[in-house]
Amino acid sequence: MPRYLSLIRIDERNTPDGGPSQELMQRMGELMEEMTKAGVLLDTAGLTPAAQGTRVHYEGGQLSVTDGPFTESKEVIGGYALMQAKDRAEAIEWTKRFLKVHEEHWTVTCEVREVAEG
Repeated sequence: MPRYLSLIRIDERNTPDGGPSQELMQRMGELMEEMTKAGVLLDTAGLTPAAQGTRVHYEGGQLSVTDGPFTESKEVIGGYALMQAKDRAEAIEWTKRFLKVHEEHWTVTCEVREVAEG
């Protein structure tokens, strides 16, 4: 079965102070447990804020290293989920369910891409 990576993009300027609510974390935990039991969820994690990140860029044979925060960033990758699904449609359905556990004040976008094997 193919694997899919869901890149979870958030606007860090609009995330609630103190992070996700207890209720959100409970709903997310329940969904992750269901996905794991269904054999779909292979791995998932949230990421530290972009301000704590470092970008390594390669262009024209030269490397540059820039520490966060990155002022030009609006949306950043806040986490990921690696899934194994029968097809893209199933991976998208699980991703929709993930997005729906969030409260309305969140702005979250997931980019679902198939992992290129071999």
